[in-house]
Amino acid sequence: MIGGQKQLNRSPQHSVPTFDLDRLEIVTALGRGAKGVVFLATDKLKNEVLALKVISRDSIEKKNAKAVKNCDGNEYRRVSFEQEVLAMVNHPLLPRLRGVLATDKVVGYAIDYCPGRDLHSLRKKQTEKMFSDDMIRFYAAELVLALEYLHTLGIVYRDLKPENIMIQENGHIMLVDFDLSTKLSPRSPDKSMPPNSFHQRSPDSVKKKRLFPFVRCCNSGISPDDAASQASVNTDCTELDSSEKSNSFVGTEDYVAPEIVSGKGHDFAVDWWSLGIVLHEMLYGTTPFRGSNRKETFSRILTKPPELVGEPTPLRHLIRRLLEKDPNQRITLEEIKGHDYFKGLDWDLILRIQRPPFIPTQSEEEITVEVNQGIKGFDVELFVQEIFADGDDGRKNKHDEKHNNKDSWELNQNKSQFHRREDNQFSVF
Repeated sequence: MIGGQKQLNRSPQHSVPTFDLDRLEIVTALGRGAKGVVFLATDKLKNEVLALKVISRDSIEKKNAKAVKNCDGNEYRRVSFEQEVLAMVNHPLLPRLRGVLATDKVVGYAIDYCPGRDLHSLRKKQTEKMFSDDMIRFYAAELVLALEYLHTLGIVYRDLKPENIMIQENGHIMLVDFDLSTKLSPRSPDKSMPPNSFHQRSPDSVKKKRLFPFVRCCNSGISPDDAASQASVNTDCTELDSSEKSNSFVGTEDYVAPEIVSGKGHDFAVDWWSLGIVLHEMLYGTTPFRGSNRKETFSRILTKPPELVGEPTPLRHLIRRLLEKDPNQRITLEEIKGHDYFKGLDWDLILRIQRPPFIPTQSEEEITVEVNQGIKGFDVELFVQEIFADGDDGRKNKHDEKHNNKDSWELNQNKSQFHRREDNQFSVF
């Protein structure tokens, strides 16, 4: 069964294999971010379809060389932390770590592949490029559950945006990309949380999965748990601390919360702000504070109230409460779940909905056929190194590319293409 029940019955523990490139068959490149390239691949040993994120060691070393002295190795710690999160989480709306990869030239990991692409792509397919109220309610409710679960683990996501919200084969969302996340003191689960809606791994099982092959190979000298006890006072450092607030300047500019821009310290409330931005984008087709440049965008985030055009509705009221600039006055989890916009919603049953508003047309069997016809002898290491050869994040001539409306790059001579998202992500560690 490929539906929601299959996801709900995940075992709280699963073995994480170490891949070598010979074990994987590359089908195509799906996309890229500031640190790596994501490929559609198959595990030839298990005949399973995967999304494989691959990061160039050279690009990490270049970032580390620019880091301040007391932050040496922070890029490896951040990648390690992302994999620790993936090994830790066990929830139907979050990815499962399917394997890790380490060679002399690249590091990476594999997670579940989502054939429905992301909410950004799905929104653009809608009439007038906006979602209906019912679609927004469904995706909003699932995002609330995903963020609630992460917060109970002490994880502040910090990069909620449509491009990071994937659509699984069963139509439910999957929140991906944790490389900007951080660890704070866990939030206690709310009493209203659905029992048995997720399985939380024991601390022992997490510790056993702490060190991954590329961490040992790179001799970073510090694990994510070690970093967790060393709260940094330097905002140029990767902050994986257990304090009440983080001071890192990190996020994607249209979605970043005012307290991150102001540098006053932030906590879990930044994720609820970003949820408000995402809901605004789903309703109106645009984010509410975008300016002509980053400086203007940040100024609007700090000072401009959101313009919620149209008659008053519970959704617009919820968005306004989420976009409260003072994090101490921002709507809380309990208030969100009890808001009129979700009136009558049974939170216990959301994950068991069999017919979400959008079901991807491409089945797992169809994907397997594509995999079997995939690229032969493709050099993953060379491709990733070439992508990131021109700078820390491979965005040479970014301005020209953006204005020339290029939305795909050739994958070597194989003519496979992947979509290049508009990258407004920033991070200062």
